[in-house]
This record gives sequence, structure tokens and C-alpha cells, in this order.
Amino acid sequence: MVVCTSGSESSGSTSKAWIFHSLLIGAAVAAAAAAAVSHRSFFRRILRRGGYRSRVIGIIPARFASSRFPGKPLVQILGKPMIQRTWERAKMASTLDRVVIATDDDTIAKLCHEFGADVVMTSETCKNGAERCNEALDKLGNDYDVVVNIQGDEPLIEPEIIDGIVKALQVSPDAVFSTAVTSLKPEDGTDPNRVKCIVDNNGYAIYFSRGLIPYNKSGKVNPQFPYLLHLGIQSYDAKFLKIYGELSATPLQSEEDLEQLKVLENGYKMKVIKVEHEAHGVDTPEDVDKIESLMREMNIS
Repeated sequence: MVVCTSGSESSGSTSKAWIFHSLLIGAAVAAAAAAAVSHRSFFRRILRRGGYRSRVIGIIPARFASSRFPGKPLVQILGKPMIQRTWERAKMASTLDRVVIATDDDTIAKLCHEFGADVVMTSETCKNGAERCNEALDKLGNDYDVVVNIQGDEPLIEPEIIDGIVKALQVSPDAVFSTAVTSLKPEDGTDPNRVKCIVDNNGYAIYFSRGLIPYNKSGKVNPQFPYLLHLGIQSYDAKFLKIYGELSATPLQSEEDLEQLKVLENGYKMKVIKVEHEAHGVDTPEDVDKIESLMREMNIS
């Protein structure tokens, strides 16, 4: 008869505990391995898609009936139409998968086709560039995550600025819109064609205005204050752009005639990057001579 001592009972229990523990560890390792494979598969899918907000299109709105400068996209800038110069600069941006021109005018469309641009015809009823971009996106099939609204009157827009606002939106999931600002020249402080911007400490827009902001008690431009000039170029999350088109006009947007204010008034966040850039927007016929002189200085033909 075998007598089981307390020692043998302890040894058997210990062996069983180790076996059970080993099984748990084995199961945990197997689960971790499966999870690792799953995560790798997930990241491979992300990489194949290019990551968050990865598909990017640049749209250049170009309408003929500008109130301040009718036919502005067609104006010659040192021998080339302004819209062509803007398109050529936009094509240099590394983040854009495609660049198209959205217009409501057959003459502009014909010219753009001649220098090789993709063109989308849009309605004359579009009230601003965002609405024109939205309509163009509908016609292009909505296959993009980010839409960059590139002002057609910025013939010297820097490709690095386009890339900068795209990347700012890609790394800011709480924002639906991104744009760029630069330093405002004191002499432009009271020019309503030069839109000013103020931002918070985290780089999100607080307000845009055609007036001087902030405005001090003296009522004069403070040459020591770092005022910010809005460059006009902006990018949108493509899903938000659809929402934007459904939002009613807002009081501040209507009063200032600035489309980005509708975004802020409805509580959405807008990321702002600051860049070093000479503002070369063509708002009036008088601006053409200025930009041509600058281009000669820069040896741009």
C-alpha cells in the first residue's frame, strides 16, 4: 500500500500548478502573437492606403465675373495667363495627387485645356471658392480625403505652403479645415483686400476680418505688433466640405464676406500655420504691375 506523505501531495500540487500556469502563458503568448499579426495587418492596410487623410486633390476655383476684377484668371502676367501660373505652381506640390481647375466660364475652360490642365465645369451660382470646390468634388467622384482650395489669383504661391497646410490637417484630427498666414505689413493694416487673422496659443483660428485685428485703443496700426495676414489658401476634410455646403450663411460670414467664418461660427476647428511669404495676391488691376515688377526682381519669366 502506498502511503501518500504530505511532501508527495505538495509536489503533485506544485506540478499541476506549473502545468496550469504554463498553459495560461502559452495561451497568452498565442493571443499576443495573433494580436501582433492583426496589428501588423492593420498597419499594412494603413500604409497601403497611405495613412490618415491621405488622398489629396488641389482645386483652383476660377470664375470670370469677379466684382473687383472681371476676367481676372485670364489676365496676362509676364506673358502667361494668371491661372496658368497658379496651376504650374500648384503642380509642384508633393502632397497633391491631382490638380484641377474649376470654372463656370467656357473661355477660361478652353484656355486651361490648351495649356494641359484638367478642368471641371461648375455652376455660376457658386457663392465662393468652397462651394465651387464642393461641386467640383461631386463631379469628380468623391475619391479624396482632403481638398485644397488654391486661390487662382496667387500666381506665386509656394508649393511648400500647399504641402504645409495639407500636413497640418493630416496631423490635426480635431480640425476640419487648415490654412496659412504670414506677417502683415503695417501699410496693409487698413486695406480691406488684405484679410487679417488671429489665432490661439495652440494654432487654431479665432477670427478673420477685413478690418484690423486686434484693434487697439488708439485706432491706429501698431508697427510693433505681429499682425497676421491670411494667405487665402485653405484645405478641407472632404467629408466636412459636404457639410459646409449644407450650412446656412452666417451673420459674420455675410458681413465680412469671408467664407471661412461660417466654419468658425458653426463651432468647427481650423488649424493655422504661419509661413514666411510675401503676399502676391492679385485683387485689382493695379496689382498686376506690382507682381510683374516683383517677378522681374526674382528673375521669374
